Amino acid sequence: MMDLLDLLHQTMSSPWVYLAIFTIAVLDGFFPVVPSETAVITAGVFAASGAPYLPAVILVAAVGALFGDHISYAIGRGGGTRLLDRLPPDGRRRAAVERARRGIAARGGLILTVARYVPGGRTAVTLTMGAIHYPRRRFLAFDALAAGSWGLYSALVGYLGGMAFEQDPLRGLLLGLGLALTVTLVVEVVRWLGRHRRSGPSVPTTAPVSRTPAR
Repeated sequence: MMDLLDLLHQTMSSPWVYLAIFTIAVLDGFFPVVPSETAVITAGVFAASGAPYLPAVILVAAVGALFGDHISYAIGRGGGTRLLDRLPPDGRRRAAVERARRGIAARGGLILTVARYVPGGRTAVTLTMGAIHYPRRRFLAFDALAAGSWGLYSALVGYLGGMAFEQDPLRGLLLGLGLALTVTLVVEVVRWLGRHRRSGPSVPTTAPVSRTPAR
């Protein structure tokens, strides 16, 4: 265990750590098996002891996430549009796409921001936004907000864990990851409740019965 901590200390003290965080954040934008939150939180934990530099961690994480989301958007805009055009006009998938299109048109910024905190969900949203040709300028504006808030949140979660266990970075890392997992679960529960509420059974309405007066 001490060897692992020494290796992490050496890695986080190297200037190459910023390039690594940037690369991981980019890849996670369109290849969701890459754990960008873990990398940023880990860097935040060690930033509590002075290296790496916390503002630099936040900046490179946010910029990397922004680049990765735009790659995913471009993939969706290129290949996703053709796939959507091939869907049967009366099929369930076409109906689901149309619902997604209407939802993104009405609440695209909110959906994009919330999805950034859900591993895997962010890729699905950015691909869909590209496929339905969501305006690039609006996507850039909302995604800059989403990526910036995500980089700040992830780094600060790790930093708080590192401050709480300054002499034991492993516990600080576990605390940071636990906080991030809790936030992700809360977001997923809120999304599930929202979907469940919208898809709940509708209350049948009873048509008024007309009565003719007796003669």
